[in-house]
Amino acid sequence: MGSHRIIIVGGGIVGLATAYKLGRRLPDASITVLEKEASVARHQSGNNSGVLHCGLYYKPDSAKARLAVSGIQEMVAFCRENGVPHEVCGKLVVAADETELPRLHALFERGQKNGLRGLELLDREQMREIEPHVGGVAGLRVPQEGIVDYPKVCEVLLNKITTQNGRVLTRAKVTALRSGSHGWFLETTTGAFEAEFLVNCAGLHCDRISELAGERREVRIVPFRGEYYKIKPERQYLVRNLIYPVPDPQFPFLGVHFTRLVHGGIEAGPNAVLAFAREGYRKSDLNLRDLFDALSFSGLWRFLSKHKRMCWEELKRSFSRRLFCGSLQRLVPEIGEADLDTGGAGVRAQAMSPDGDLVQDFCLVRRQNVLHVLNAPSPAATASLAIGQEIASQVGVV
Repeated sequence: MGSHRIIIVGGGIVGLATAYKLGRRLPDASITVLEKEASVARHQSGNNSGVLHCGLYYKPDSAKARLAVSGIQEMVAFCRENGVPHEVCGKLVVAADETELPRLHALFERGQKNGLRGLELLDREQMREIEPHVGGVAGLRVPQEGIVDYPKVCEVLLNKITTQNGRVLTRAKVTALRSGSHGWFLETTTGAFEAEFLVNCAGLHCDRISELAGERREVRIVPFRGEYYKIKPERQYLVRNLIYPVPDPQFPFLGVHFTRLVHGGIEAGPNAVLAFAREGYRKSDLNLRDLFDALSFSGLWRFLSKHKRMCWEELKRSFSRRLFCGSLQRLVPEIGEADLDTGGAGVRAQAMSPDGDLVQDFCLVRRQNVLHVLNAPSPAATASLAIGQEIASQVGVV
């Protein structure tokens, strides 16, 4: 593969990390990243709360657990070496009441199995030494977690790819793909390209790119928008770092939490509501093709049937500051509606199976001359360098 052409579709953090790792592994290869937007990191990579996840929540021996644990170490080292703003500030997971204690202890055991260091179960008084305004009855301290500027990570990766003689082309939306005896022919909005190997890192549109490449869309991206509030400056003293709930295994999402941002400020959220567009960052955003794609998918209706109550509660909370604040008060009782300003939003590129289950692990599908990344939501940003290495190790291997 040394002198061959490799094209990566998607200029988010996973696509850029893959190009960077490929450039190191195959210095003589011609590596091109095609990004449909005017600049890189415009979607998931640039619209998140900037948390460094260390692998606490994920099933032991899963790709998420393995790549998050190694990925956070590599990401922190990368940030340190390249002057990217970051801080390993630690996180507190809070059991709001006695019923959540068994799940808190199970989370502690899972983190230990995944190889996390320094985990510590805390009682109420010990929690408040770390977060003086936190509520709840017990907590789990996760010292390895932190915060980072992911858009800056992407900027550094872009520069490194260019230094390696790779190319990152923007406004290059892939419109058609054809495979032949010598590889791939791609038609884009900026012209035609050829490559011997294709890597699909298209995030919110990865299932559609895979379909253009001849795959059956057995799983489909269903976009869920996560909405945030910002804590007003005069009340930001209520949160020092990261405060998370104990996840409920009956529900597929983590729950609203507090995050200190690396450049200042405190975010609260996100919720999780179905977006009417794959790039639908506002409630009013509507893309008829995206909406039809979601509503015509049997998996979505099975998901809604399985999680009726959760979906209804999330929808109500999306339109009610009072309900959103009530969820936050389970973690920090002193927070009030008047303390919240409307924040931003992100859209999670979540793969869903036809039976209505969310695909829980990273999903990489390898064919003879193509590799598709079909599910890479959180913690993919943290694990992006490790994911890039995983992909790079498979390119050229039949």
